Amino acid sequence: QVQLVESGGGLVQSGGSLRLSCAASGRILRINSLDWYRQAPGKQRESVARITSSSSRTYADSAKGRFTIGWDNAKNTVFLQMNSLKPEDTAVYLCSADVWSQTENSEDVMGRYWGQGIQVTVSS
Repeated sequence: QVQLVESGGGLVQSGGSLRLSCAASGRILRINSLDWYRQAPGKQRESVARITSSSSRTYADSAKGRFTIGWDNAKNTVFLQMNSLKPEDTAVYLCSADVWSQTENSEDVMGRYWGQGIQVTVSS
């Protein structure tokens, strides 16, 4: 089984910065891609950024120029550096990953996993 745990959220003033981390653990063979999503109250979940195992990056228009996604020095950890935060960035941020892992029977399986989410609040 694979677990994803987000950290680094909190309360920040408009114009400030936060760095979120998503740490994956378990019998991981490879993370193919990892996405950051967010969901604000009363709104649909939206994609924020994606990174692949080859470090290809894509961003939502709302994130371009302000957010950076990258592989952390820690193994199987991805960060999301968020700068110039705005009140409209307030949401629960979740990470999700496509992961090859090994079962207890030593089978290689691909799965989509989600973290529980972390709150980011930007005050005006």
